[in-house]
Amino acid sequence: MHPKKTAIAVLGAPNDAAGRLSAMAVERCRQALFEFARHPDACILPTGGWGTHFNTTEKPHGYYTRRFLEAQGIPPDRFLECVESSNTIQDAGLSRPIIARHGITALVVVTSDFHIPRAQFLFQRAFPGMELAFSAAKTNLPPAELARLQAHEARALAALMQNAGAGQSA
Repeated sequence: MHPKKTAIAVLGAPNDAAGRLSAMAVERCRQALFEFARHPDACILPTGGWGTHFNTTEKPHGYYTRRFLEAQGIPPDRFLECVESSNTIQDAGLSRPIIARHGITALVVVTSDFHIPRAQFLFQRAFPGMELAFSAAKTNLPPAELARLQAHEARALAALMQNAGAGQSA
């Protein structure tokens, strides 16, 4: 039996036009650092490409995540290639070939607390049989903004579940 090989997927969050990570992206990175301390042999899988809602720079969002994490002491050789995704559905689907190529047997998905239910639904669907864990970064936003994000997540998850129940791909 081969030893477990773990990856920590850090789901993308917005950065500005200069590549500076938003507070939410930094919260997710800090949670990834916590998980790396718990899993010191893990690889890091940054996600996030481009999208008008989160990154309009020339480099993928995952590049900025990696740069932040390296500055916090994670060695460059611990990173897998960036998942150049535009949304959570792509985070899960585009991670699959990378995870398979590197022989990963356990995946810790790091995202914001309000985003965990949808990420969990999508990653469990994309990685049946994989050992999965979900690690929530605490979101520190004004209550009205957090409520808006929670409502968006509830609607998005309901749509995914409805489409899954109808046998459609979401």
